[in-house]
Amino acid sequence: MVKRFISYYKPHMPLFCADMGASILISLLGMVYPIMTNRMLNDYIPNKQYNAIIIAGVTVLALYVVRLYLRYFVQYQGHMIGTYMQAQMRTELFTHLERLPFSFFDDHETGAIMTRMTNDLFEVSELAHHGPENLLTSSIMIVLSFSYLCTINVWLTLIIFTCVPFLIIVSAHYRKKMRAAFTKRRESNAVINAALESSITGVRVTKAYTNADKELEKFEVGNEMYVDACAKSYSAMGKFFSSTSFVTDVFNVIILIAGGIFLYNGKINFGEYSTFIVSVNLFIQPIQTLVGFTEQWQNGATGFKRFLEIMDIEEEKDAPDAIDLGKARGDIELKDICFSYTENEENGVLDHVSLKIPEGTKIALVGPSGGGKTTICHLIPNFYKLGENDGSILIDGQDIRKLTMDSVRKNIGIVQQDVFLFSGTIKDNIRYGCLDATDEQIIEASKNANMHDFVMSLPDGYDTEIGERGIKLSGGQKQRISIARVFLKNPAILILDEATSALDNTTEVLIQKALDELCKGRTTLVVAHRLSTIRNADTIAVVTDGKITEKGTHDELMAKGGTYKELYELQFRTD
Repeated sequence: MVKRFISYYKPHMPLFCADMGASILISLLGMVYPIMTNRMLNDYIPNKQYNAIIIAGVTVLALYVVRLYLRYFVQYQGHMIGTYMQAQMRTELFTHLERLPFSFFDDHETGAIMTRMTNDLFEVSELAHHGPENLLTSSIMIVLSFSYLCTINVWLTLIIFTCVPFLIIVSAHYRKKMRAAFTKRRESNAVINAALESSITGVRVTKAYTNADKELEKFEVGNEMYVDACAKSYSAMGKFFSSTSFVTDVFNVIILIAGGIFLYNGKINFGEYSTFIVSVNLFIQPIQTLVGFTEQWQNGATGFKRFLEIMDIEEEKDAPDAIDLGKARGDIELKDICFSYTENEENGVLDHVSLKIPEGTKIALVGPSGGGKTTICHLIPNFYKLGENDGSILIDGQDIRKLTMDSVRKNIGIVQQDVFLFSGTIKDNIRYGCLDATDEQIIEASKNANMHDFVMSLPDGYDTEIGERGIKLSGGQKQRISIARVFLKNPAILILDEATSALDNTTEVLIQKALDELCKGRTTLVVAHRLSTIRNADTIAVVTDGKITEKGTHDELMAKGGTYKELYELQFRTD
C-alpha cells in the first residue's frame, strides 16, 4: 500500500523536492535561537559585548523573516501537492467507476461511493502533504537537537533519551486500537451519506406520503452508528494522546530534577542549565509532532485503503482477442441461456432460454413480473457477463463475448420506463446520443420524437435547464427526450423496456407514435405489460419463471388459449 501511495508523488517530484527543501531549512533555522541563547548567556552578556548582543538579535530576526516566506511556501505549495494528488486519485477513481460492471452498482449505494470520492480522498491529500514533511523535518530535528544537547551536557541528554522507548511503546499500544476505530468511523460516515442521498433524492415521495418522521428515523440509525463509532475512535485517540503527553511531561520533570542535581554538584553551570531547558524543546517538540502525526496517518491510511478497495475491483474487460462489431445488421440469437445474478442463487433468473430475433423484426417479451424479461434486455448489451457454460448471445452470428463491449453497445439503443436525464439543458441531454451532433441533427431527432413543438414553446427553447434528473419536466416529456436521444444515436438494435407503462393514455399515444417511427428498419425487442402496444409485433414470447413458455404472433397465441390469452383477457376484461 505504501509503495502505491508513493507512486502518486512522481508527477509532482520537482515541487515535492522544493517543499521538502524548504521544510528542512525551516528546521535548521529553528536551531538558531537556542544556539544564540547559549552564546548570549555564556559569552555576550557575561562579557558585556553590547554590539554582539544587537547583531545577534538582528541576525535572528532576519532569519525569522526568511523562515516566514519558507513557511508560506510550505503551507501553500505543500497543500497544493496534496490537492494535485487528490485530484489525480479522484480522476482515477471516477474513470474506474465508469468501467466497473453493473453488478458493482447493484451492491454499493451512491452515497457510500461519494464518501470515498470526497471525504476519504481529502484525508489522503492531508496525509500526502503533512506526512513526508512531518517525518523528514521531525527526524532531522531529533538528530540535530540531540547532537546539540550533547554539546551542552552528554549525560543529561542521555537521561532524557532513555524516556523515548517508553513513548514508542505507549504509541504502538494505542495506535492499533485507533486504526480499527477510525476505520469504523469512516464506514459509519458512508452509511450517513448513503441515507442522506436516498432521502434527498426521494424527498418528493416523502412529502407526498408525509413520512418525514420515518426518513428521520432511518437517518438516525446511521447517525447513531456514527456517534458510536466517533465515541470509540475519540476514546482511543484520547487514551493515545493523554498517555503520550504524560510521557513527554515526565521528560520535563526529569530535566528539572536531573538538571538541578547536576547544577548543585557543579557538573553544569547556570548558563548551560538555562540553555538546556530552552533547547530541550527542540528535542521534545518533534517527538510530539511524530506522535500527533499518528492520528493523521490513521485518517489518511484508512482513506487510501478504502480508495484501493474500489480501485482493486476488476473492471469490465474485453476478451483478449475481441474484435470490433462495426455497423451491425441487427440479427440476434440467444442460445440456451442460463443466468443468475449471484453464485449462491438457488434458482437461476433464466433457465435454458433460446430465442431468435431476425434482422429488422420486432419481438415482444410479456409475462409476469420477475420472470426474466428485463434480464434478457440487460444481457444483450453485455451489461452482465455470461459464463462459458451459460449459453451464448450472437449478434450477426458473432458471440458478444468475442466482440468489444463498446462496439456492441454502440449498435444498441435503449429506452426504459425509468428515464435518467442529466442536469443541464434539453439540448445537452438529446446530444448525449451523439456527442458530435449538430444543432440541426438535434432538432431533427426532436421532431421525430414529437418533442420539437413543446421545446419551442419554452422561453429558452433547447437551452432550457431541466433540473436534477429532469425534475422540471413531466414523465412524457422526459420519455420523449430519451427517444430523441436514441434517434440521434441511430442504432441497428432497439430495446424498449416498459417504455410507456408509466404514462397516461393520451401521452402514451404520442409516445407510441414516436416509438413506432423509431422502430422502423431496426431490430426491436419490446418488454411490455400493456399488451395493446405489442399486438403488431412479428413475434411475441411469453417469459415465465425464467423460461419461454409460449411463442408466436398475437393471433397464434390467442388461438392456443394459454398464458398469453389469460393475460390478454385479464387486462381487457369488461366485468
